[in-house]
Parts: sequence; structure tokens; C-alpha cells
Amino acid sequence: MFDPGFQILLWLLAALLIVLGLAGLILPAVPGIPLVFAGLLLLAWAENFAYVGWITLTLLGVLALLSYGVDLLAAAFGAKRFGASPRAVTGAALAGLFFGLPGIVLGPFVGAVIGEFSRRASAREATQAGVGATLGLLFGALLKIALAFSMMGVFVLDRLL
Repeated sequence: MFDPGFQILLWLLAALLIVLGLAGLILPAVPGIPLVFAGLLLLAWAENFAYVGWITLTLLGVLALLSYGVDLLAAAFGAKRFGASPRAVTGAALAGLFFGLPGIVLGPFVGAVIGEFSRRASAREATQAGVGATLGLLFGALLKIALAFSMMGVFVLDRLL
């Protein structure tokens, strides 16, 4: 077992990581789910994995890995759902990767619009594809929030049971 002072430090650091991770679910520049996972892993370690073991932590790690594609896939799905062409779907999925923080927020909209215009679509069709990509991005954010709270719920259930 750890020295009590060190264990308290681990708990505080874990809590800080989880709080930062929850903030990161809304703030695009902060990796929310990975921080939540790191905090939960640190909590388990602080207790010498006595309550939460490797099976649960592996499950939480898989859920954290799944979160990486949620934003890009959700934006692409939203664009496709609004009738976007394959070019617009590709543009929605890729545009956010290259333009930093503004690109993460506006990239799917701009990428879908540019993709639609590249196939000579009307302004209405291009805008509709952009709106779909943006709605997909919002849906992706909601999915990540649900995923983070599910991870914390699994951890707490395993810890208490």
C-alpha cells in the first residue's frame, strides 16, 4: 500500500484529470475521454487495483479508444444523412483535422460545403450538407458525454460491488 500522503496526492490528481476530461468533452482542444480514462486508471492504481481490476480497466480503455472516431464519424454521418455526396462526407470528416481549434468546430460544415461545391451542387445542397455535418458533430459531442459518464458509472459500480 502507498504512504497515505502519496495516496491522497494520487486521488487529487485523479480527480483533477477527471474534471479536466469532463471539460474536454465540451472544449475541443482538450482530450476529454482520454483524460477521464487516465483519471480512472490513476484512481484504481491509488487503491492498488484492489477494487477495480484489469478487466474493468480494459473495458474502459476500449471505450476510450472508441471515442477517437466519434467526432469524425458523427460529422460524416450527419452530412450523409442530409443527402451529401461522398465528396461532402469526406470533406466533413477530414476538414477538421487540418485547421486546429476553429477547424474542429467549423471544419465539418466547411468541409461538407466545399465537398458539395466540388461536385457542382447548388448553394442550397451545399449548405444542407454543411448543416448535416454540424448536427452530426453535435451528436458526436453528446455521444462522447454519454460515453464518459458510462465509463465513470462502470468504474463506480465495479468499485462499490
